[in-house]
This record gives sequence, structure tokens and C-alpha cells, in this order.
Amino acid sequence: MFLVQISEFLLLGLSDEPELQPLIFGLFLSMYLIAVFGNLLIILVVNPNLHTPMYFFLANLSLIDICFTSTTVPKMLWNIWTQSQVITHAACITQIYFLILFAVLDVFLLSVMAYDRFVAICHPLHYTVTMNPRLCGWLVLVSWIMCILNSLLQSLMTLRLSFCAHLHIPHFFCELNQMLQLACSDTFLNNLVMYLAAVFLAGGPFIGILYSYSKIVSSICGISSAQGKYKAFSTCASHLSVVSLFYCTMLGVYLSSAATHSSRSSATASVMYTVVTPMLNPFIYSLRNKDMQRALKAFLGKETLTWPIVIRLKKWL
Repeated sequence: MFLVQISEFLLLGLSDEPELQPLIFGLFLSMYLIAVFGNLLIILVVNPNLHTPMYFFLANLSLIDICFTSTTVPKMLWNIWTQSQVITHAACITQIYFLILFAVLDVFLLSVMAYDRFVAICHPLHYTVTMNPRLCGWLVLVSWIMCILNSLLQSLMTLRLSFCAHLHIPHFFCELNQMLQLACSDTFLNNLVMYLAAVFLAGGPFIGILYSYSKIVSSICGISSAQGKYKAFSTCASHLSVVSLFYCTMLGVYLSSAATHSSRSSATASVMYTVVTPMLNPFIYSLRNKDMQRALKAFLGKETLTWPIVIRLKKWL
């Protein structure tokens, strides 16, 4: 089989129809700006006003969401604006690296936040001791290190692949699985590493989330008063909504692509977890959280921040 020295690929995007390109450009630009400014506002509000572990993790999640959506959307918008589908080989590998990095980091942060809610509801008397600043800092640091190593490994393994003359990627970003399908060389090791990473780095945290919430639900059911149950559930409702949205959209991508066997269908479904989920997260946390609502008002100068915070931690690593 004839192999060529690859210098660039073609991203086919979401549609081949020229008349749809302005609509797609405007829609994605709007969603991107909402996602970036919404998550940036969360970071700016949390840092000076809210100093509990939950909000520390939320600020990190917002930062990751900004980076996650910025990995794919700006290149897509640039391609539509310039009417070019070209992406260089180096840029494609770089995009894969950061896409894997921030996607898995999202999973890790959601699992860490689930553990935080588990300790807060199931072991409230030990919360300040267990979720101390040092542990919170280490949880975030270890998550970054593991995700960086995983992303680096998979990106370096992609570099060793050889490609044939067919260089069209039916997606709006360089997706690892699509790259492996285009390769002419043996991809057994790449697929093995990819699936092992999916099982341990995505499935493992998901099992942890399920375990945490099973214990949370059990503890809430043990509360006698209806008001107590409502207060306990409200402390984790926002996070549970984000977890459900993220995992349901990810699951929807793979189920839809498996059912239709269409790469273009998979690309369309991928919009949900790469763009829509980061855009909706700030709304979910701000609309369902009274502390966030008050902090937003204080940040915007409409109200002085005078309400008590139950747990205030002064130092963060």
C-alpha cells in the first residue's frame, strides 16, 4: 500500500452545504462565547468570595471547561471563516493531546466533587478534617498529573502511525478514533491503550461517582424530616445535574455512532459534550445554588456579601 509523508489533514466539519456555514458559524460562536464568559464569571466569583472545597473544585472545573471548548471550537470557526478545511499534522496531534487531557480531567474533577459531596452528607462531622486544603490541592494535582501522562502517551503513540493518501476527517476536530481509522499502519497498540484508558480513567471515576451517590441517597433516605431531606439533596443537586448531562451526552455520542455507523452523525453528537455541556454548566451551578446567586450579585455590585459561609478554609495549595 502506498504511504505518503503526511503534512496536513482535511476537517470536513458538520455539513457540506455552503448555505449552512454562516448559520453554523454564528451558532458555534454564540455558544463558545457563552461557555467562555460563563465559566470565567464562575471563576471570578468563586475565588474572592466562596472558600469551601466544593467551590474550589468548581473553579477548577470551570477552568477546564474553558480550555476544553477552546481546544476545538476556535479552529472550527477559523476554518469556516477562511473557507478552508486544512489542519496540519502537528496541529492535529496537538488538538488530540489537549482534547484527551481536558476531557479526562473533566471526568476526574466530577468524581472528586462527588467524593466531596459524599463526605459532606454522609460524614458531616468529619468534613472539615477530611476535606482539608492539603487533600483538596493534592486531589487536583494528582488528577492533572495522571491526565497529562495519559494524554502524552496516546499522542506520542499517534505520532508513530503512517497514513495513506485518504486524509479526510469526517469531524470538526481531530478525534483520536477517527485518526486511527485513517492509519495504514498497525493500530493494535493504539486501540489497546485507548480502550484501557477509557476503562480505567473514565469507567473507574464513574464507578466512584455511582458509589458516592448510592451512599448519599441512602443517607438522605435516613433523614426523618422532609425539610432535612430537601436541604441535603439541594447541596448536591447541581453537581448531580452536571454529572448526568456530561455522561449522558458522552454515552449518546457512542450509542448514536454505533447505531447509525455514520462518522458525520458522531461528529454532530460530539457537539453535546464538547460545546453544549461546558456552556450549560455555569447556568446549572448558578441557577440551583443560592450561595452562587448571592456571590454573583455581590460581584456585580448589587449586594454586599454578608451572609455566613458554613465552612471557610483560609489556605489552598
